[in-house]
Amino acid sequence: MNVLICGCQALSYGLWIMSYGLPVITTYSHFHISIFKFSNSQTFPLPNLFLENELLRIEVSSKGAELQRILHKVNQLDYLWGADPAFWAHHSPVLFPIVGQLKNNTYYYQGKSYQMGRHGFARNMDFISEKQSASELQFLLRSNTETKKIYPFDFEFRIRYLLDGDELSTEYLVKNTGASILLFSVGGHPAFRIPLAPDTEYADYYLRFEENETLSRWPISSEGLIETQAIPLLNDTDRLNLLKPLFYQDALVFKYPASSEISLLSVKTSHGINLQMGEFPYLGIWAAKNADFVCVEPWCGIADSVDGNQQLEAKEGIEKANPGSTFNRQWRMRFF
Repeated sequence: MNVLICGCQALSYGLWIMSYGLPVITTYSHFHISIFKFSNSQTFPLPNLFLENELLRIEVSSKGAELQRILHKVNQLDYLWGADPAFWAHHSPVLFPIVGQLKNNTYYYQGKSYQMGRHGFARNMDFISEKQSASELQFLLRSNTETKKIYPFDFEFRIRYLLDGDELSTEYLVKNTGASILLFSVGGHPAFRIPLAPDTEYADYYLRFEENETLSRWPISSEGLIETQAIPLLNDTDRLNLLKPLFYQDALVFKYPASSEISLLSVKTSHGINLQMGEFPYLGIWAAKNADFVCVEPWCGIADSVDGNQQLEAKEGIEKANPGSTFNRQWRMRFF
């Protein structure tokens, strides 16, 4: 069945769609829809879904279950980057089933080689809208014949967004639906608009860590791989000043920071973001060259090392889920 959905408003209405004489019921919530039927040869993007409360309004695309917009209804600030393709055409993609780059875009599992691009395939796939309520959106991606050509595992990957006051939580649930151990990585990649408030500039902003940090960054090679020697960056400080040249040599990659919270703040405005990382052991901070955003990325996983052996089971940061079990991680953002 192929339908194009856009236009008129529906709020939690059930819509009967007739396809080849067969009725299909679909429920939508908090977005605008119209239905047009086309021939089987035509496909159209699914509609974005909206979730809002008295303080925040968010927009999510079914493609990649990716956040598209976070609007504070009181201060009228848009917190997410606008995805200008001249710099980087994403807002907040999910990274699954790998984080970062594979060596030669290849990994090995049980004696076979598989090819996969940077950050995996989930961000480019259509998720099912599985659950919608006044405060929650949940999306589902299942393994299929196409995913198993490059990733030979059975899984159900859910992304859940939950609004609570001025806070938005993002939860990843990875269920192993196969008979063997599931090997994977998962992470977030939210891009925050800078400057955020009027009459401020990029250099007016900084990241404040919850704890004083002494951290080294792990450089990224020209092939996108983690180098073997770390470079000292933070020395007993809770502050990283944001300057565009900081990202001219790709992301800042940190392993096991002491802080579980990081805030995006400014010396010239009281508005900002607090990100609670939860149980994500790796942290990436990145911006495209000279772009007006910064990504603060919680990761369970990391790119291959330049001297890695490309064996998926031995990959640094790889997570494991036993058959029938579900892996769960959550990160939260508060907007002010």
